This record gives sequence, C-alpha cells and structure tokens, in this order.
Amino acid sequence: MRARAFHAIVMMVLAVLMLAPAALLASIRLYLKDGSYQNVRSYQVIGDRVRYYSLDRGDWEEIPKSLVDFAATMRAETEKKAEQTKQLKAAEELQNQRFDVTASTGYRIKPGVRLPGDAGVFAYDGSRVIHLIQGSAKVETDKKRIALIMVMPGPLLKKQALVVLPGPKAAVRITVADPVFYVQDSDNWAEHALLLPLVKKKNSRVVEKIQTGIGLGKSGEKRTDIPLQRKQLTAGVYELKPLQPLDSGEYALGEMIEQKLNIDVWDFGIDLPGSNSNTAK
Repeated sequence: MRARAFHAIVMMVLAVLMLAPAALLASIRLYLKDGSYQNVRSYQVIGDRVRYYSLDRGDWEEIPKSLVDFAATMRAETEKKAEQTKQLKAAEELQNQRFDVTASTGYRIKPGVRLPGDAGVFAYDGSRVIHLIQGSAKVETDKKRIALIMVMPGPLLKKQALVVLPGPKAAVRITVADPVFYVQDSDNWAEHALLLPLVKKKNSRVVEKIQTGIGLGKSGEKRTDIPLQRKQLTAGVYELKPLQPLDSGEYALGEMIEQKLNIDVWDFGIDLPGSNSNTAK
C-alpha cells in the first residue's frame, strides 16, 4: 500500500515537471544591455523596435531594439530549458528507486530498516528511507540593489547577491513534520551540516544572501538554519534530527566548508496534510 501511495506522489511530480516546458515558454526574461530584464510572455522585433507583452504590467509595450541583449536572452532560455531537463531526469530517477527498506544492505537505523549500501543523504519518514537528490544552486546578482547603488551619492549600500535553486519546488517531497536525516559519507561532513529553510520565489528558492563591499550592513553570507541534533552512529554514518517540527515548505541540507556554504545542496519539500505550501513569494 505504501509503495502504491509513493508511486502516485512521484507520478504527480513527474506530471508537473512534464508540463513545465509550456510554462517556460509563457515566461521569458528579455534581458537589456544594462543588465536588467523584463518578464515577458512573448516578444517580436518590428523594425528598430522590440514589442513585448509584459507579465509584470499585463500589457503590450515597446522599447528600442538597440537596448535589448538578445544573446543574453537566448542564453538564459537555453539554461532554463537545460535545468528543466535535469529536474525531469532527477524525478524519473526518483521514480525508479525502490524504497523496500528490508532489501537494503547498509547500516541498520531501526529494526528491519537499513540504509542503502552506497554513500548519500537520506531521510526517514517513519515508514520509508528516501534518497535525497543533490542539486546545484547558483549566484544571482540583485540588480535592483545595484541600480539603487548607482544613483546614491556615496557608497551607502552594499552589493548583494542571492544563492538560489532553480524552480519553485524540489522533486523530493516528504509528508511528515519530523523526518530524520542520515548522511552516509567517509569525509564526515555531516559534523558541520546545516538544515536551511528556503525562501520561495516564483521561479526559484533562495538559499542565502551574500553581501559584499563597503557601506551599511555587515558583509558576508546571510542565512537562517534550523538547529540539528547530531549523532555519529558508526564510521561514516551520521544521524541528524531537527530540534523543531518542520512546517510545510522548501528546505535543503548543506555542507559547510571553512565557514562557507557549499552551494551543491540536497533539497526537499515538506507537504503536511491540510496545508498549502504552493504560494510563491
């Protein structure tokens, strides 16, 4: 019964991802040569003008063709479609995994429940062991903040960038508030692992902020993490328990390297019964 329920959940995730190419075509970033962009549904070149439908203002607008960075626009669309393909592949791999805990040969975490024999990061929801998928975040410059800095009379504001994961939701979904995580790796990085709640945007999830330069505020990485109880079970195997129940939303487990966050993280979502975690900020 559990296997059938999980299969149904994964199929829903796959269905959402398969519909995503249409959503990609409906939302395009039309980049300008000053580094900013317009969120558009479509655009066309008419003589020396570019006509586009603005998703922010819900109307057709025009700008001079000379202001548009077509190379950056096409590059961004190519990268977005490549990321969508990657997410679909990850979901398909997740579907093909078997969560028959009695067949696993790794460390025993509960009577009759063992981890897989290979290295990785896993979540246990009380009934099954779930293999988390590692995804790569990227750094995006806060263009609005840079524009504000340019018009200020002095260096009063710091430059800021966001570390974000593409897509509004992780492929891996967990339906309990108190999962337990297991890190199986020979380098023991779980000693410094962080559990991070992600800030959900329309098309991405913010992992942390990076602030640099002189001016107001403190430079460095800014993030919020959820306290963890850490326990080494055996050589190369750590148990990580959140010290508070997790609300519905998006999360990631990350590795700290010399006080810096490795932006290759293991992301997942919590979908509690009766909650609605689909609203983007």
